[in-house]
Amino acid sequence: MTHPHTVVHLEHDGKVLLVDESGVGPIIPEKGRINNDKILRFPTVEEILSSGIEWTENLRLKISFKNNAYTIIKGYPKIAWPENWAWKDDLISDNSVHPVARESIYRSIHRLVSKVIVRNSKNEILLAKVSRGHFTGHWTLPGGYMEHNEHPSLGCVREAMEELGLELILTDQKPVITQQIFTDEGISFVSFTYHSNWDGDLSILKLQEDEISGVKWFDEDSAMNVVPSYFDREAIKSSIS
Repeated sequence: MTHPHTVVHLEHDGKVLLVDESGVGPIIPEKGRINNDKILRFPTVEEILSSGIEWTENLRLKISFKNNAYTIIKGYPKIAWPENWAWKDDLISDNSVHPVARESIYRSIHRLVSKVIVRNSKNEILLAKVSRGHFTGHWTLPGGYMEHNEHPSLGCVREAMEELGLELILTDQKPVITQQIFTDEGISFVSFTYHSNWDGDLSILKLQEDEISGVKWFDEDSAMNVVPSYFDREAIKSSIS
């Protein structure tokens, strides 16, 4: 049976609504199932309407597999906690769940980034020029993706050491927290940006050459203007007294 081009990802406190190929549900996935004789999927708008569930739309995602394009409407059901719905984490390991649903669940997981604003005694901000990744060729605050089971206050310190050979002590434990979805893929990034002070000589830094091509001090206005990252700009803006 052909998968609908538009389906609804209804989610409430970690529970999601799955239906069978005929649109009947809720259906519970089986973790570790390999065969896909029975395809489970998200319901269509019409199927939700016929079930009597009221809901509100939050956003829309686009998912493409080869020549097939799908629209996923993310929504919140106006019901009590749906105990008989599927746990979202159980969808991933059931091969009977359609890839559209599994991909939508995967994209709903926040990507966590930890950054640090390093200032010297002149109140200048240290930026690093990135040589790979999202911001290749641009200046950014030191930092990067957090490791699994890593607190954000440790992530930026680790990244500064790995990327720059810079050992930092944070001046506070209250980060600037920002969140944004940048494309219709629907992947949400959350950034934690901390503060530190350092007055050393840039020439002593040991740059991770495959990732960082240079470092430089910028005054606040210049730093605000040169960084392309929304998260970096927001963090620097909030730190300016």
